[in-house]
Amino acid sequence: MSENINLIDVCDKKLFDIAMTHPSYVKDNDLPYDECYERLEFLGDSVLKLLVSEILFKKFPDYDEGRMTKIRAILVSDASLAKVAVKIGLDKCLKLGKGEEKTGGRTKESILACAFEAMLGACYTCGKINETSEFLKNEFAEYIEEIDNNLVKYHAKEMLQEYTQSIDCKLPVYKTEQTGSAHKPQFNSVVYYNDEEIASAAGKTKKESQQNCAYNACVKLGIIKV
Repeated sequence: MSENINLIDVCDKKLFDIAMTHPSYVKDNDLPYDECYERLEFLGDSVLKLLVSEILFKKFPDYDEGRMTKIRAILVSDASLAKVAVKIGLDKCLKLGKGEEKTGGRTKESILACAFEAMLGACYTCGKINETSEFLKNEFAEYIEEIDNNLVKYHAKEMLQEYTQSIDCKLPVYKTEQTGSAHKPQFNSVVYYNDEEIASAAGKTKKESQQNCAYNACVKLGIIKV
């Protein structure tokens, strides 16, 4: 099987077209509900979790359930799926309603992730499960390594919260501001504890900026050793 397989090329064309159709397009064009991607997305979500679980199970024979679950959660997040979706060109295949198109729907992580999952559902439906598994294994390989090597950073918010709660049961507070254009936003976050600023950081999404912020705070407080 080709190492450079692209599911766009092997998926049933009619099902793939549905997988790329956002609900706003169906609404704008008065089409039946089953011509949008939501049903295929529902199926694809389960396909994704099963195949990724199998990949991690085989790749890390010494890892316990907890660590594999943490890696999987990050791997199947909207941010990770959106990156792969753009890499293989799904952003160019999307069919969006006029309003969604105007507000930058092609760059929204949530829409890209949904379309990606819908594509997996479509491929599963047309019997391409082996191709889908091979595709995920190849496309996710570098992300799996990066996540595994930086798992502490990905869970910095959780670690910071556990640290502050162990002191006086109070939670860290994040304040985030968005700058830049709607199509290329940047988010800047500051984290406070007991009304004192601990650290700040930027990111391409609100979640990423707060994650980076929490990591910087953990390093500053000595929770994470670098």
